[in-house]
Amino acid sequence: MSEVVRAPALQGRTPVDVAVGVLIERDAAGREGRFLLTSRPQGKVYAGHWEFPGGKLEAGESVEEALRRELHEELGIDIDVAAVQRWKEEMFDYPHALVRLHFCKVFAWRGEFEMREAQQMAWQTLPVQVRPVLPGTIPVLEWFAQERGHAGPTHID
Repeated sequence: MSEVVRAPALQGRTPVDVAVGVLIERDAAGREGRFLLTSRPQGKVYAGHWEFPGGKLEAGESVEEALRRELHEELGIDIDVAAVQRWKEEMFDYPHALVRLHFCKVFAWRGEFEMREAQQMAWQTLPVQVRPVLPGTIPVLEWFAQERGHAGPTHID
């Protein structure tokens, strides 16, 4: 694959805004635990790579509304937009598109997971065992490592 650059927007290119759901389980004490990764479906760019679920914002949608729609369309679950915690933003220059990823932590959802795009899902901890990991996912793993005091690799190459 061509090189992916984690960088500010390049001149003349308009970024595509993408809502990304970082679904996290909490233990009884409220500590963050496992997080959900899904594989990119066949027929899409980077098919088979693991990522946090989500998708492009449609015209007039907020990040939270897009995330609710995307998680329902892809995974069959429902979330309350008021409970979505905006976390961080990161710009990535992929060969096919310049994307602005809006990462949101999600701790509560309703419904049973259904992989509606024939993708796979895996609950993970650090270091992530599934591979390959989409380049846009790596910063989140680094942020988790910082927050959780994890030393060592965040994923397997």
